[in-house]
Amino acid sequence: MTRRRLVVVGLLLAAAGAYLALDPGRFLNLDYLKSHWAPIDSWVRAQPLTAALAYFVAYVAITGLSLPGAGVMTLLGGAVFGLAWGFVLVSFASTLGATLAFLSARFVLRDWVQARFGDRLRALDAGIERDGGLYLFTLRLVPVFPFFVINLLMGLTPIRTWTFYWVSQLGMVAGTLVYVNAGTQLATIDTPAGILSPALLASFALLGVFPWLARQAVDLLSARRIQAGWPKPVRFDRNLIVIGGGSAGLVAAYIAAAVRARVTLIEAHRLGGDCLNTGCVPSKALIRSARLLSQIRRARDFGIRSAQAEFSFGEVMERVRGVIAAIEPHDSVERYTSLGVEVVEGTARVVSPWVVEVTGRDGARHRLSARSVVIAAGARPHVPAIPGIDEVGYLTSESVWDLRELPARLLVLGGGPIGCELAQTFARLGATVTQVESAAQLLPREDPEVSDLVVGRFRSEGITVLLEHRASAFVVENGEKLLLAEHHGSEQRIRFDALLVAVGRVANLAGYGLEELGIGGDRRIETNEFLQTRHPNIYAAGDVVGPYQFTHVAAHQAWTAAVNALFSPFRRFRVDYSVIPWATFVDPEVARVGINEREARERGIAYEQTTYRLDDLDRAIADGEAHGFVRVLTVPGKDRILGATIVGEHAGELIAEFVLAMRHGLGLNRILGTIHVYPTFAEASRYVAGNWKRAHAPQRVLAWVERFHSWRRR
Repeated sequence: MTRRRLVVVGLLLAAAGAYLALDPGRFLNLDYLKSHWAPIDSWVRAQPLTAALAYFVAYVAITGLSLPGAGVMTLLGGAVFGLAWGFVLVSFASTLGATLAFLSARFVLRDWVQARFGDRLRALDAGIERDGGLYLFTLRLVPVFPFFVINLLMGLTPIRTWTFYWVSQLGMVAGTLVYVNAGTQLATIDTPAGILSPALLASFALLGVFPWLARQAVDLLSARRIQAGWPKPVRFDRNLIVIGGGSAGLVAAYIAAAVRARVTLIEAHRLGGDCLNTGCVPSKALIRSARLLSQIRRARDFGIRSAQAEFSFGEVMERVRGVIAAIEPHDSVERYTSLGVEVVEGTARVVSPWVVEVTGRDGARHRLSARSVVIAAGARPHVPAIPGIDEVGYLTSESVWDLRELPARLLVLGGGPIGCELAQTFARLGATVTQVESAAQLLPREDPEVSDLVVGRFRSEGITVLLEHRASAFVVENGEKLLLAEHHGSEQRIRFDALLVAVGRVANLAGYGLEELGIGGDRRIETNEFLQTRHPNIYAAGDVVGPYQFTHVAAHQAWTAAVNALFSPFRRFRVDYSVIPWATFVDPEVARVGINEREARERGIAYEQTTYRLDDLDRAIADGEAHGFVRVLTVPGKDRILGATIVGEHAGELIAEFVLAMRHGLGLNRILGTIHVYPTFAEASRYVAGNWKRAHAPQRVLAWVERFHSWRRR
């Protein structure tokens, strides 16, 4: 704690101590005021300004220090100064005192609370930033909540000081009037609690609900104003229309059908989207074949004198097609039709907030109406406008699966997850691979040590990794393709036969009528926390929304969007990004959930780091995969997990234990106390928890225990 905070804490403690020592509370009770009313009244009449100033200062001090007696002081204000002046004095004194208490709590405790509980409070803080004024107004109108508690707790939130002041001033008007008016009849009051009758409390409660009803009314009027240009159907054909049959669209349609809603799913190409057809499924199938070849080349590491494999690249790619075909029934038209989903094959265009025009593959057009629409149009590979790129030709993560001949020299542009996975895979299949990345490391979102491990493995497998190389132009010289790249001020010339562009993905925003409706952003569809667009009955989910372009996040968003679309305003959910895991399926695998050290430093989050290296794990040694680590970030001094990073064999599976722990608030002590099968890679989670425990062993207690055992040996 800083010196300034210590000074403030000292002053607050001194003031509270003085209050307890002098015990002015004995004067702040109704019996004392009634018995000494005559001299109090005479003094006020003789020196009204001095009395008013003294009363104001005393009221501010009591509320500012969160001391008891504010209720009696309010009654005294009405009794001494009358309704009008009493109301003015109490209103401003109570608000000023409340703001001082608010600022004291913020100055002394806010940073500590954020450091300790920042991740858990993130959703609450976001809600306060968005609707803090409404929350506070409601609490002020309902006297059931002690005002001094509200003052202190609000100081720990991000609500602005000025907002706190004026909302408090306004919100306490009703209660102040009631109490001050009651004070004008001081002789008839036995206890302050008797002022609030059940009817009065009910009235305050209704006043507290009023802002929320007003907010709903404003939202409704705003929606009607936005949608005024389009006629609303008298009756809807269906409850929900889903545009896009990828991961998000399939989940949204499934949810709707599961709750017996009438839902139509529109897809222009193939159900399953990128994940099934050009993304997760084919890439993992190809990675598996390439990994087998890598293990065969390492035969000596497993005590096998020699081993070799004969293969055809074309046959490997046919296997990939076979894997897609085997999984395809899970996402087929037949399956979703059997589940109760109407599947329409064609292109969709939203022509009004409730109407979607579908152009079938035969060119026929027809219109469908629905109460709600979910846009799940997905994303596509981004191809940068580099001079000459069209002339040399290029592959993307969508078109690479059409290859049937292995490129002799493959240039991979991009060092993100897709670029890294495909670079290593094609190198293991026999291509000479050069990977170019403009940043200082591969996998830029990960910690440098993670990138270093991946780069080290890539280079040991013959991949040329060029970091901090910015692609300037592509040229063809003497029939040979070249990339001209700038590296620290000099030009590098890189020869290749085939180019794979893997520099990210962009949302599919054009062609769906979004521009006419005003809901298409520059890079993605803008939504609120309920995944609503500018039109509250049109939702969006998946890669078209972001910010995480993962299949599992798309499914999570789709559930939220579908439920909100079907049940709002009666029940709705905010999308939750608090615990998002992901994995990059290079070798060694990289998996993460929560924050890493880079993000913790950038966001100013205090943390402790605990690492367990897999070269010490029995199963990793036995499997010949003794490399990588498990790293966990925790709150300083506590076992609460802020994030976990795993680099090594089966990292994508191992991360699940930390995802579960973070989602349900389980700390490292719980993981340490859980039995893990021996020998497995999963034991690494328990060992990293054990490393944390040893670092936080209570040394003083252990010293006494050592003495105890020494005594028992006598």
